[in-house]
Amino acid sequence: MSYIEEKYAEKILAILDNLSSVEQDIRELLEEKTIKNSDKIATLCAQCNKELNLILKKYYPEIKSLDYKLQIKSRMKFYFELIDKLTDFIRSIENFQKLDDKYYELIIKFIYDKEFLISGKYTDISTQELIIFYDKKTRAHLEEILEKKLMIHDRAFFTIGPLEEEIKKIATLAGADEVVIFRDEEMINKLNFIEHPRSLIHYSVYSEDEELLKEIGTEIKIYLVSKGYEAMIFITELSDIPTGREMLTGSIITNASLNPD
Repeated sequence: MSYIEEKYAEKILAILDNLSSVEQDIRELLEEKTIKNSDKIATLCAQCNKELNLILKKYYPEIKSLDYKLQIKSRMKFYFELIDKLTDFIRSIENFQKLDDKYYELIIKFIYDKEFLISGKYTDISTQELIIFYDKKTRAHLEEILEKKLMIHDRAFFTIGPLEEEIKKIATLAGADEVVIFRDEEMINKLNFIEHPRSLIHYSVYSEDEELLKEIGTEIKIYLVSKGYEAMIFITELSDIPTGREMLTGSIITNASLNPD
């Protein structure tokens, strides 16, 4: 490991350690179960997001060690999921001005389960993401899917209904320049790192703003979860897949656990 990589890894882990106090402040505010704390929670959420973006833009690109990558990615995934939950929490307060106590309790439990989630769920997901990036066979399958997508451009990959139209609308409003929903069972099933894969949602931006890319993915994921899907977002490791254009790309892979409206 180079001197720079070691120092940057230390900085990243120090930032993540400091975020532990932020998450505890959020938990204490939530435990009061009052909408009066929503502005304070929003401020802490923004602080958390700012620190994570600093890691992604300044320090993480220098990390080559897979052990460090796994450790960092799994911890960051917890915080990104927490930000998603808090974003939805704040929006709900803005819309309804009142929340059931169970809403607070779900996020509080999520924070209490931090170490369990990081060592289990988020380490597993991060491991699979790294496999995608470094395993040539798996990466080739994904590139094959994306190459096929690019060849047929705006063609609908399965019957376009309200769900698919809404996904495209959400992504476009969030800033995506291109959105394609791909479903080819033979191709998608090659991505066997997610159980029962259903579709690949691929989106692009003509920008160097990685934060915009993440925001788009988060908006889509929040919507998918509200409709009963489980979704995995791939941004950082897949943004360098060649498309022949100057753009950043992100992907979301969903499983088949759709609950009827």
